[in-house]
Amino acid sequence: MPLKELLGHLDRLARLSLSLWDMPDGASARLINVSENATYLVEAPGGYRSVLRIHRENYHTHRAIECELGWLQALAGAGVVATPGFHVGKNGDPIQQGRIDGLDAPRYMVLFHFVEGDAPDESGDMTGGFEELGAIAARCHDHVLSWPKPDRFERLTWDETAVFGTSPTWGDWRDAPEVTPEVAEVLERVEQTICHRLTAFGKTADRFNLIHADMRLANLLIGPDGTRLIDFDDCGWGWFLYDFAASISFIEDDPRIPDLKAAWVRGYRSVRGLSAAEEAEIDTFVMLRRMALLAWIGSHIEAPEPQALAPGFAATTARLGQAYMDSIGDRIGA
Repeated sequence: MPLKELLGHLDRLARLSLSLWDMPDGASARLINVSENATYLVEAPGGYRSVLRIHRENYHTHRAIECELGWLQALAGAGVVATPGFHVGKNGDPIQQGRIDGLDAPRYMVLFHFVEGDAPDESGDMTGGFEELGAIAARCHDHVLSWPKPDRFERLTWDETAVFGTSPTWGDWRDAPEVTPEVAEVLERVEQTICHRLTAFGKTADRFNLIHADMRLANLLIGPDGTRLIDFDDCGWGWFLYDFAASISFIEDDPRIPDLKAAWVRGYRSVRGLSAAEEAEIDTFVMLRRMALLAWIGSHIEAPEPQALAPGFAATTARLGQAYMDSIGDRIGA
């Protein structure tokens, strides 16, 4: 379905679904972002504001969304990091479901509290923000090691199978725009190298556990009540160091990355141990994430952001991949 047509249906779904929650008369919904989900700012006379998330079709189950909200509450309740609150619907469930003509399947929806604040400025020196990201990541990682997860805990997994397997979560990177034979030749070797190194790295619980998986500066809100971590929609099972890789999504070729990585590691170590062997593997996770993003661009090319990112992304990914292999001597399993 063309994006414009889809958004028209989602706008109507948002408008008709507001009655599922208690909210003031005259409330309206305005689209503010579309990616995996469509996000709406809900406003009403008198200053009421909330944020409606309409989930992508067949991306998360009801149980998976419950588990996301459960972790949000647990992190906030334990004082690990402030997270968004959410409204419960009239039926007592924080997760609502709506369907309208024009959409192939019902959509899950969550109404979050509106949070005052702004994301850190990414146009200047970001080292302070990355040091804070590292510390927040470490606190979250410590938390999940001791948090008794609910029964039937269900979230996506962000490992080599999710990126390179037969049914990759975001699609096959080979199908992305501008993946020429020359680009593919390099990235095939990068994929093989990543898989061998991650097999050696292992998935013990102190390295591979529940992660945010999209912990970028854009997902921090700095407000009058301090820093709040938002957008847990991608949270799932993955390597702890993937949280750094996610923090530099789409800017992996920025010349400031070594300084940002050092700042993130410094913040992380202020809270939690990180061995030299783990630090040495960070670039493997950066390349895993970069190739996942290449696949994401290909599978979401109908949306404006992937369209804007696509030109040159594959070639830059190959260049980064070659530099990565050169840095480790192009030794598989090194």
